[in-house]
Amino acid sequence: MSIRENLEKWEKEYLSPYASLSMNSKGREKEEEPCDIRPVFQRDRDRILHSKAFRRLKDKTQVFLTPDGDHYRTRLTHTLEVSQNARTIAKALRLNEDLVEAIALGHDLGHTPFGHAGERALDEVCPFGFKHSDQSVRTVEILEKDGQGLNLTFEVRDGIRNHQTEGQPSTLEGKIVRFSDKIAYIHHDMDDAIRGGILKDEEVPSDIGAIIGYTTRARLDHFIHDIVTTSFDKNDILMSEDVAWAMKKLRAFMFERVYQNKEAKSEEGKAEMLIKTLYEYYMDNFKLLPTEFQQMKEQGTHQEILVCDYVGAMTDRFAIAKYEEIYIPKSWHY
Repeated sequence: MSIRENLEKWEKEYLSPYASLSMNSKGREKEEEPCDIRPVFQRDRDRILHSKAFRRLKDKTQVFLTPDGDHYRTRLTHTLEVSQNARTIAKALRLNEDLVEAIALGHDLGHTPFGHAGERALDEVCPFGFKHSDQSVRTVEILEKDGQGLNLTFEVRDGIRNHQTEGQPSTLEGKIVRFSDKIAYIHHDMDDAIRGGILKDEEVPSDIGAIIGYTTRARLDHFIHDIVTTSFDKNDILMSEDVAWAMKKLRAFMFERVYQNKEAKSEEGKAEMLIKTLYEYYMDNFKLLPTEFQQMKEQGTHQEILVCDYVGAMTDRFAIAKYEEIYIPKSWHY
């Protein structure tokens, strides 16, 4: 019996009856010889971790554009915090940690430069629209490995596609990541906002604090404990009614004080303009895109989608550099 088969046997004997077992995966779009060491979800996790799209997350905005400081979150650190939250919950509930980690590490691979500002810009200019969760799936299915994709399992792709609030993941592990994503961004965006002087812990409404705590650390701990205790031995991932209410109200508070804060978002209009300008430029100069994009157009993919693929995959730094290269005369540089 191989190491992989022993691990699959361990999953069957130890994990919850509600867990997604590696041996029962619906499989990949293209059949592959199984690894003799790693179960399928662990293999998917490794493929995502070694992808170029994952490495680019380190230079993509989470919430604050070009913040003055080294400790603000990026899209990569957000992803790692989602992964850690999800693994903690999965371990406590005896669900599949490899699956939650793979989904968590891959859930934002399709995010644009400049965070949701970049996503809004592409959604406005592209006639087919643009949604980062769908783009994350497109990234792992098609764009990675020069158009070959990563050939991930159904369960991982399903979890990535459905990680947003309105999504309906088909596995409990996918539902864990959906909750963990929301918990992570509420927690760390507030932490970053406090660091940036935009708000203070004591400004959080007292009715929220009375339920989930009065500090960012206390609230994170309370969210995770509540999901574990409420979901234990159930075929669902749930929050208690009062904590779910507090999370909804805290999220609304964050939108009012941070996500729509003029000081925190003062540069977003510039970012949206830059992304829209790059989109229009590459629509007019499509032959400047790499060879694999030319080939996909020949195979029938709409040019608008391919330009979104190219611009949306850029890091903040690369997008700014391209804009300067195209539009700013070199003699203007100081």
